[in-house]
Formats: sequence, structure tokens, C-alpha cells
Amino acid sequence: MVENVLRVSNLKVAYGGIKAVKGIDLEVNKGELITLIGANGAGKTTTLKAITGTLPDCKVEGDIIYNGKSIKGSNSFNLVNDQLAMVPEGRGVFTRMTIQENLMMGAFTRNDKAGINADIEKWFSVFPRLKERAAQLAGTLSGGEQQMLAMARALMSHPKLLLLDEPSMGLSPIMVEKIFEVVRTVSAEGVTILLVEQNAKLALQAANRAYVMDSGLITMSGDAKDMLNDPKVQAAYLGEA
Repeated sequence: MVENVLRVSNLKVAYGGIKAVKGIDLEVNKGELITLIGANGAGKTTTLKAITGTLPDCKVEGDIIYNGKSIKGSNSFNLVNDQLAMVPEGRGVFTRMTIQENLMMGAFTRNDKAGINADIEKWFSVFPRLKERAAQLAGTLSGGEQQMLAMARALMSHPKLLLLDEPSMGLSPIMVEKIFEVVRTVSAEGVTILLVEQNAKLALQAANRAYVMDSGLITMSGDAKDMLNDPKVQAAYLGEA
């Protein structure tokens, strides 16, 4: 039986008179890697922020069900206790804390000291650059290093659902490949992931299923590999005729 981790039904988000999200449905099942793709301004980031309660003052309608309970209107800090973690667009690292301190902050809901130390070493092995700079302030890192840190920090909380918002934005091609390598590895370890990403090709290659968002609406959904070969998706998002 498929276990539903996240279900969004008829989600609408309005800033004053501007309707950013216009009534969308999506679901993420346990162990899936789901991607949400679309052009700039489609409403993808707004959708993630509505799920995590991190939107500025606006009107949110519809249902947001996480692990069987409604989280609409919940404070984001409570969601971390429920093992829902998000890596925001722009990384959001604690710039005046060291790499080590950022990782410890990711584990602040845990009290298994040995497990926390083991996880820090795990992510240092995945991202050797972070280990080399463990005592360095996060604000002095490159964009790619900050993205590594933001992902590792989120994973320190042992999330049941990991939301990733544009993890490849502004990174070099080599760094993009590294980030997606980690996304695929984390997914293979059983972490459920909802990925918002502008690099549609890499996102569809990594994902199980996909949703396409345009002007606040879901315009297409289905198997991610099938979408890679869909002429409409190729023309609109993959730069192919």
C-alpha cells in the first residue's frame, strides 16, 4: 500500500489581489523523489513556502496534509520537530556561524550526541570541502559550498520529507552535478524529496514523478522519464524542438 507523506489539495495563495497559486493538487508518497518544474514566476517557490509556513502576509486556502495531519498555518519551527526540512532558495545558511555550528543547528531537535557526531562525519565525507573548512564562518564560503552546507544541515534533522528549492541556482556545472549526485544518493537512502528546480532536464532524470507548473496552475503531471520525451516539455523546458 502506498503511504502518502504530503498531499496538497486546491492550494491557493494570494498576495493582495495577485493570485500566485490558483488551486493546485499534488502529492508525494513515501520514498519518492518528486520534482516540480516550471518557468520563473510559475508559483513553485510560493508553493513550497505555503507548505512550510514561511510566506509573508498573504491569503492561503486549501488543504496541506503532512503524514496524515493538516499543517496549514503551522509555524515552520514546529515542522522541524515533525521531521519536515527545507533547503530554501538562496541557501539561508547562518553566515556568522561556522560550518560545524551550522550542522549542529540542523540537529537541534535531536539529543543523540553520538548519532549527531556520526552524521556530521558522514556529511563531511560526502562534502570534503566542508570538513576542510569546518571552523570557517559560513558567510565566507562560495555559493556552491553554502549549498552543500545547507543540504547537509537540513539532512542532520533526519527529515521524513526534504523540500529543495532551486538547489542548482547560480552554481557552476561541476557543482550542479555534485549537488544532483547527492540528491540521488539521499533519495536512494529512502528520504522522501520534493524538488523545485529550474534545470528541468536534471530534475526529470533524477525524479520518479513530476509536476509542471505554469502561471500558478499545474498543467501536467506524470512519470518523470516520460516527460523527458514529451515534445511539449522538451520545447518549453528542455530547449529542444
